Amino acid sequence: MNAKKVTVYSLGLEDYEKIWDLQKFLQAEVIEGKLNNSLLLLEHSHTFTLGKTGSETNLLLNDFGLQKNQAKFFKIERGGDITYHGPGQLVGYPILNLNNFKPDLHIYLRDLEEVIIQTLSEFGIKGERLKGLTGVWVKGAKVCAMGINTKKWVTMHGFALNVNSDLSYFQKIIPCGITDKPVTSIEKLLGKSISRAEVEPILIKKFSEIFDAEVKFGENEEIFTLNEN
Repeated sequence: MNAKKVTVYSLGLEDYEKIWDLQKFLQAEVIEGKLNNSLLLLEHSHTFTLGKTGSETNLLLNDFGLQKNQAKFFKIERGGDITYHGPGQLVGYPILNLNNFKPDLHIYLRDLEEVIIQTLSEFGIKGERLKGLTGVWVKGAKVCAMGINTKKWVTMHGFALNVNSDLSYFQKIIPCGITDKPVTSIEKLLGKSISRAEVEPILIKKFSEIFDAEVKFGENEEIFTLNEN
């Protein structure tokens, strides 16, 4: 297998739990050397996820509130606190064996941030890092959240880039447990409508360049069939 080959799956609006299970399956297969690296790109239906270091008090909805907002809530194994996923947000889940790239989690996160920063730059937006915080920011507002999990140097979870998200959902949480930083989107920053389809090809190109990876596209049916067998 080509150690730096990454198969990209461009999926649609997907249920969070279904994709969470898929990630765990792919991570196990990569660890066992049965599959190459993958990059899942998709959107989720309304979901709030809480990382292993987070606090449930940062979710400002009770069970009734979740139901009313047609949202789900999951405690998951990534790092970080609480975040929101929903339509209009481009979510990326790299399942990479870092032994074939750079086996350093700090470098991996900085490289993910660089993918987003360079993608934003193509739209004339200056993304930046903030000292002591993970993710990508524009003028102090978070445009992309990140949180990862690794097992035997194989990654899962990843990044969530707000393209044209309904930002009102972020008012139902304390994003990442940070009280003094707003959230933004590419659409809000540009002041005009923009689609995922305009952003995704650029992001894939930047991912390929920064990770020095050979990218190919996989069949979506194939990835779900693998997990069912």
